[in-house]
Amino acid sequence: MTTIENNLGQIHARMAAACAQASRPVTSVQLLAVSKTFGAEAVREAVLAGQRSFGENYIQEAVEKIAAVRAMALPGGDALQWHCIGPMQSNKTRLVAENFDWAQTVDRLKIAERLSAQRPVGMAPLNVCIQVNVDGGQTKSGVMPQDALALAQAITKLPNLLLRGIMSIPDDAPDFEAQCLKHKQAAAVFDAIKSSELPGLGQFDTLSMGMTGDLEAAVVAGSTMVRVGSGIFGRRTYGTPTP
Repeated sequence: MTTIENNLGQIHARMAAACAQASRPVTSVQLLAVSKTFGAEAVREAVLAGQRSFGENYIQEAVEKIAAVRAMALPGGDALQWHCIGPMQSNKTRLVAENFDWAQTVDRLKIAERLSAQRPVGMAPLNVCIQVNVDGGQTKSGVMPQDALALAQAITKLPNLLLRGIMSIPDDAPDFEAQCLKHKQAAAVFDAIKSSELPGLGQFDTLSMGMTGDLEAAVVAGSTMVRVGSGIFGRRTYGTPTP
């Protein structure tokens, strides 16, 4: 068993235990493997261990990696899903629109409009999540919780996009209870939008929150997608992606 395969098994075991604690079916939470700074071979190793969804923060690195993985011999006919989970500058939206299946960090209408306009004809709608800043810090990415519903309403009117849910990256918290509290703030935004019955909100089903260090608290708070990087691939060294 490879290290990545072993790590994936441990993460799935943690997710299953957290689901049991929250009285939720284990199938209610999806694992997104965050492969930033790791190369195509690490992704292939994860694919061979059964992983199919991958998250990337650095858009240019991701585009090159997506192409490299596509050229590899992979098992079965399953398509991989690629999620952009890093900040999006206006000059990078075309790369996201043309290469990714999901954009999880939409936090302003301008970015959503560009993604919609730049999604190629013939591709499925781009799945998007609204990134919410639950900590309220002025320097952090994400829309303020009180502004999320208005942004959701605007996104549902755009062609070529499918609004799927909410994403958050809260500040570190000192203990499990504090982690839960932060995640419940994002869950409250998700619930408010879902219950609003906005036209065009048909497939609003994704609450993306929780990482290696706090996935248990996120699952207890209602997460449907946890984003795990170092827990699968190991410690990162920033710079050129490792092969």
